[in-house]
Amino acid sequence: MNKKLWIGTIAVFIAMGVLSFIIHGVLLKSTYQSAEVMGFMRPEAEMMGMMWIFYVVNAVISFFFTLIFSKGYEGKGMGEGLRYGFYVGCLMATPMAYASYAMYPMPYSLALTWFICGIIEYLIYGAIVAMVFGSSKKEAAAA
Repeated sequence: MNKKLWIGTIAVFIAMGVLSFIIHGVLLKSTYQSAEVMGFMRPEAEMMGMMWIFYVVNAVISFFFTLIFSKGYEGKGMGEGLRYGFYVGCLMATPMAYASYAMYPMPYSLALTWFICGIIEYLIYGAIVAMVFGSSKKEAAAA
């Protein structure tokens, strides 16, 4: 397999970990600790024991996110990565946020925050893979 595929996978995996910590461990921490949200979530100690699942899921998503980008890669630079990140972000964030909202008694503001943060996350991941794969020589010469 392509060296850039593995570099992209690792870079996206690391970014997922960092962004997940910032979003869920810092920005939304007080929201998750509110009585309104705690009623439908697992206790923190139980979630911490299941952290390995998040790492496995993030590894799988990172690999396939990068693999799919590599298959459609046209060498058009950052715009290509951002467009790809936006499309995948919509695909991933919409059901995650709004299916959760439909299923669990959660505040709409949390679903909306998950949706917006999801789009932003995937835009960042798209930018990362675009940087890893770079612009083609033909595109770079035209710029």
